[in-house]
Amino acid sequence: MKRLIYIALLGFALPAQADPPTITAVKASQSAGGWRFDVTLSHPDSGWDHYADGWRVLDMDGKEIGMRVLAHPHVNEQPFTRSLGVQVPQGTTQVQIEARCLVDGWTGQPQTVTLP
Repeated sequence: MKRLIYIALLGFALPAQADPPTITAVKASQSAGGWRFDVTLSHPDSGWDHYADGWRVLDMDGKEIGMRVLAHPHVNEQPFTRSLGVQVPQGTTQVQIEARCLVDGWTGQPQTVTLP
């Protein structure tokens, strides 16, 4: 009986995993200084203790070439779009975008974007 109670209490002590940030749209446009990425994220931000806190641009080998830090929660602004200018190596035709949550970290599921 004690073992059952211990197992039940252990289950309550585990952190709840929220839905990861979802990339709902990406717009890539070339400019004189490089590339501009407009990324739209959706995440069930609950406040300063749990929110989508960034996204990054990766090359196809997984090397980070730019990162957008999100400095505050977007509880009442879902989904939301933020932009970043990035120097993409010449000849690159595809990049990956990956989102991050303050609590759960990087999603581990980057979205591939073909550059126009």
